[in-house]
Amino acid sequence: MELQITGFFGLLIFIADIWAILNIVQSRNSSANKLLWIVLILLLPLLGLIIWWLFGPREPAK
Repeated sequence: MELQITGFFGLLIFIADIWAILNIVQSRNSSANKLLWIVLILLLPLLGLIIWWLFGPREPAK
């Protein structure tokens, strides 16, 4: 059995991944930390996004 994510749901995941990667690039974290998060999201698009959302670095509240 093959799992395919296509159509509207796939487009939503793609947009969310791009948004997450842009947030990672703009963060104040070290380059190595940014690279690890980006690789995780690229290798595991949905799971990586969820992990980043739950455990990713947070910007301090102003």
